[in-house]
Amino acid sequence: MEKGEKINKEQEDEMEISGYNLCRWKLALVAVGVLCTGGFLLLLLYWMPKWRVKATCTRTTLKDCDVVLLRTTDEFRRWFCAKVRIRLCPGTDPFQNPESMASEVLNGHTGHLPVSTTEHSEDHLINKLKVPLKEVHYFVHHSVTYYWNDLHQTFNYLTGLDDRVSCAAIHTEHSKGLSQEIHNYRKLFYGINEITVKVPSLFKLLIKEVLNPFYIFQLFSVILWTTDEYYYYASAIVLMSVISIISSLYTIKKQYIMLHDMVAAHSIVRVTVCRANKEVEEIMSTDLVPGDIMIIPPNGTIMPCDAILISGTCIVNESMLTGESVPVTKTNLPDPSTSSRGVENEIYNTEVHKRHTLFCGTTVIQTRFYAGEPVKAIIVRTGFSTSKGQLIRSILYPKPTDFKLYRDAYMFLLCLVGVAGVGFLYTIINSISNKVPVSIIIIESLDIITITVPPALPAAMTAGIVYAQRRLKKHGIFCISPQRINICGQLNLICFDKTGTLTEDGLDLWGIQRVENARFLLAEEKACSESLVKSQFVACMATCHTLTKIDGVISGDPLDLKMFEAIGWILEEATEEETALHNKIMPTVVKPPKEPTSELKPAGSEEMELFELQTSYEIGIVRQFPFSSALQRMAVVAKVLGEKRMDAYVKGAPEVIASLCRSETVPSDFAIVLEEYTKQGYRVIALAHRKLESKISWHKVQNISRDAIENNMTFLGLIIMQNKLKPETPAVLEDLRKANIRMVMVTGDNMLTAISVARDCGMILPHDKVIVAEALPPKDGQAAKINWHYADTMPRSNLNAINQEVIPMKSVNDSLEENQIDYHFAMNGKSFGVILEHFQDLLPKLVLHGTVFARMAPDQKTQLVEELQNVDYYVGMCGDGANDCGALKRAHGGISLSELEASVASPFTSRTPSIVCVPNLIREGRAALVTSFCVFKFMALYSIIQYFTVVLLYSILSNLGDSQFLFIDLAIILVVVFTKV
Repeated sequence: MEKGEKINKEQEDEMEISGYNLCRWKLALVAVGVLCTGGFLLLLLYWMPKWRVKATCTRTTLKDCDVVLLRTTDEFRRWFCAKVRIRLCPGTDPFQNPESMASEVLNGHTGHLPVSTTEHSEDHLINKLKVPLKEVHYFVHHSVTYYWNDLHQTFNYLTGLDDRVSCAAIHTEHSKGLSQEIHNYRKLFYGINEITVKVPSLFKLLIKEVLNPFYIFQLFSVILWTTDEYYYYASAIVLMSVISIISSLYTIKKQYIMLHDMVAAHSIVRVTVCRANKEVEEIMSTDLVPGDIMIIPPNGTIMPCDAILISGTCIVNESMLTGESVPVTKTNLPDPSTSSRGVENEIYNTEVHKRHTLFCGTTVIQTRFYAGEPVKAIIVRTGFSTSKGQLIRSILYPKPTDFKLYRDAYMFLLCLVGVAGVGFLYTIINSISNKVPVSIIIIESLDIITITVPPALPAAMTAGIVYAQRRLKKHGIFCISPQRINICGQLNLICFDKTGTLTEDGLDLWGIQRVENARFLLAEEKACSESLVKSQFVACMATCHTLTKIDGVISGDPLDLKMFEAIGWILEEATEEETALHNKIMPTVVKPPKEPTSELKPAGSEEMELFELQTSYEIGIVRQFPFSSALQRMAVVAKVLGEKRMDAYVKGAPEVIASLCRSETVPSDFAIVLEEYTKQGYRVIALAHRKLESKISWHKVQNISRDAIENNMTFLGLIIMQNKLKPETPAVLEDLRKANIRMVMVTGDNMLTAISVARDCGMILPHDKVIVAEALPPKDGQAAKINWHYADTMPRSNLNAINQEVIPMKSVNDSLEENQIDYHFAMNGKSFGVILEHFQDLLPKLVLHGTVFARMAPDQKTQLVEELQNVDYYVGMCGDGANDCGALKRAHGGISLSELEASVASPFTSRTPSIVCVPNLIREGRAALVTSFCVFKFMALYSIIQYFTVVLLYSILSNLGDSQFLFIDLAIILVVVFTKV
C-alpha cells in the first residue's frame, strides 16, 4: 500500500503499517554478512527491526505481504515487525452466519485449524468434506490479532459483540444463543478465551538480557582483556555483570509471576451456556466466544470474559478492575421493545451501560432471579479484548520512559565513541609507522575503545538505584520498575486524588437539614428520632440506595451504608425460594427497628404502641434507577404497605435535585445554605420526593422511563456528610511546598468541596485567589465559550450555570503576570473536556496554573497527566488505586496507596496508605539521581584521562603495566564509585 497507511486510526495505539515479502537473494547476502562480521550483523539486525525487515525483504502491498513493519505514531516512534499468517476458514467475517455450509458439517465440526500450538492438531472432519475454505490473512501484535479486511483493504483488529450493536439487537438477535456450528466457526477467529501471561523460562530471559548492547560490549571487552592477559579486571567486570544480570532476571521473573498469578484465578473455569436449540451445555470458559449466552450460577463466579446481563440481577465485587472493594449491583439491560423509553436505536457501549455489564476478572458474589428464570449474560468480549485484558496488555507492553538523563547519557556515549575512533585510527597509523607486530596493533587499537567507553559504566550507574530501592523498602515502598527511581528525583508536580488519599476513606454523617413549606429547618444531628419515623425524609434515606445483604450482612456503597445506619432501619430481601415462586416485582423491604433505641424509649403503654406502629410500617422498594455519574443522581420507586399509591424518591447532587423539583418547594436561600456547607468542605446530598399517580401500576412501573419519574418533585432537604483530612496531609503538603514542588488535586468530588479541602490542607493558601473556568460546549449554533469566575464570589442564583461576573482572559493573564497574588484555576471534568476539544491553545496556560480538577472521570485524569507532561512537568500521581490506574501508569512516577491487584500497573506501591510516602520517594529519587549523575561524570572523566594517558604512551611505544591498570581500575575507580553511593 501507499506510504502512510495506518491502523487503529485516531486511537492511542495508532501505527503506520507497511507490507514486505521475504527475498531470497537478500537473505543470502545477509547470511554472508553475518559470517564476515562474526555474527555482529545478526546482533545489529536483532536490535533494529526496521533494518532487519528492509535488509531481508522487498516492499509489497499489504494484501500480499508475508511480513508487516509497524511504527507507532507517538513521540517515541518505535518500530516492530510481525509475521503474517494464513488461516483457512469458511468465511472472512466472524459474525457471518455460515448457514450455507451447515448442511455439509457433521456433529458440529467446522474447518477448524489449530489456532495455537496448545490445540490438538488432529485431522478435522471438515478437511475430509469438500467445503470451500477461504484464506484469511492475520498477524498478532502485542496480544491483539489483526485480520485482513477486503472491504477497507487494510488490517483491522478483531472487535467483539460490543462494536456498533444496538441494545434492541442484543435482545432480538443475540439473546437466543449460538448453535454449535456458529460457535465453532467464531472460535476460528477468536481462538481460546484466555488472558495468557506466559512466564518465560530463565534461559529465554537470560538470552534477552545478555543481548543488550552494553553486555555485548562488556563481553567484547572481557575477551580483549583476557587476550591481553589482563585477568583480574576482566574477572571484576564479569562478576559485576553477573550480579547485575541476576538482579535484573529476578525482578523481571517476579513481575511475570505476579501478573500470571493475577490472571490465573479466572483463566479457566467451568461455565454453563445456552445453545440456540434451547439446550444447556457445560463447557470450559476457554471455549467461550462473543455471542455465547452464559448462565451465571446463583452462588456466584469469577467472570472469565466481558458480558451483558440480559436477565436477573447480580451483586459484583469489581475491586480487581477498579480498586473499589464495594459491591456493585448489576441489573439486566433494558429491552427497548418492551420499555416505554422508545430509544430503539441506542447503541450498546460498555462505558455508558456499565451498570448492565459484567467485566472480566470481577467476582459475582450472588445473583437474584425471578419466576425460576436463570440469570443470563451475553458474551461480548473475550481474551485480551476484555477490560481486564487491556489492563494486562498495558502492563505487559508499557510505553518507554522518556528521561532526559538517559537521552543525554547516550548522546555523550556516542561522542566518546567518536573520540575512541580518532584514537583507534591514530594507534593504527602510529603502530604501522613504527613497525609494531600486527597482533599487538589489533589488541592495542581495540583496547583504546574499551578505555574510552568504560564497560563498568552501566553497573556503576545502577548502584545508586539498587541502594535507593533498598532504602525505599525500609519505608514500606515497593518498586516494580527500578529505573523510575531516578526519574522520581526530577518530579516537580504531584497530582493527588482526594478521597482516601488526602482525606479519610469513609464519610461520617454530620447532620441533616430538612425542609418544610419551602423553608429550611434548623440542622439536626440525628435522623432516628421517633417523630421522623414516618416522614418522607427518613423514607427517602431508607429506600434510596442500592444496598444488599451478602451472607446476612448489609453491603454496598459506603455513603449509602452510612445513611442507612444513621436511621437504624432493617433491610429484608426476598429469598431465592420466594423469587423463584414470584415474578420480578418481589420487592426488597425496609422497616423501622422493632424496638426503639434506648435514648427514645418511652415508658409504660407507649412502648407497646410504638412497637405496633413500627412493625406495621413497611416500605417495599419496587424499582431502582442506579446512580449515574452522568446524571449525578439515583432514584427509586417504593410503596408503603397498605397504601394504594406509590412514591418516587431521588437522591443526588443538590444543584441537580433542585432543578428536578417544583420551584415553590425549594427554599429561596437554597444556594446560600449549600454554599456555606460546601465552603466548609462538607459533602452535601439533597433528597426529593413525589407521590405517583394511582394509575401507575406495579407492572407499569417496571417499564416506565426514568425521565417520567424524575420531575415535579418536592424538595425534602439536605444530608450533610463530613470527609476529614488525614492527620499527616497538611505537614506533607507543606514539605512539598517548601521544596518548590507544585501540587494538584484531581478528584471525582464536587468542585466547591474540593476547593475547600485544597484550602484546608494548604494546597491553596488563604490569601490566594481561585478562578473557576466554566467551559460551555457549542449549542444552538453558538461557539463554545469559557466563563471565568472567582470561587469566593460565585453567584448564588445558580451554581451550575453562572453568567454574572465574567473575568476577561486578558485580565486573567495580566493578573498572573503581576505575581503579587497567586492565582489558581479550578474546573470540573465537563469543562476540561470542552477545553480539551475546543480550546487547545488555552490548555497549556490553564494546566500551568490549574490546582483543582473536580468531577474528573478516570480517562480525564490520564489526559490531564499527559497535558501536564506536554508542558515539561515531571509528573507524579498519588492515588488509592480506585479509578486512578490510567493516571498512575501514565505519570513519570505513579504511587499507589492500595495493595489491591489494580495497583499492579503502578511503578510504586506504598504498604501504608499515607501520602508520607511521596516526599520519601522524591528524596530517595533525588539521592539516586545525584549519585547516578556524579558516577556518570566521574566515570566519563576517568575514561578521558586514561584515554589521553594511553594515547600519549602509545606515541612513545609504551603503555601502562597490568599492575598499574589494575590499581587504577580496581583500587581507585570501583572503590570511589561505590563509596559515592
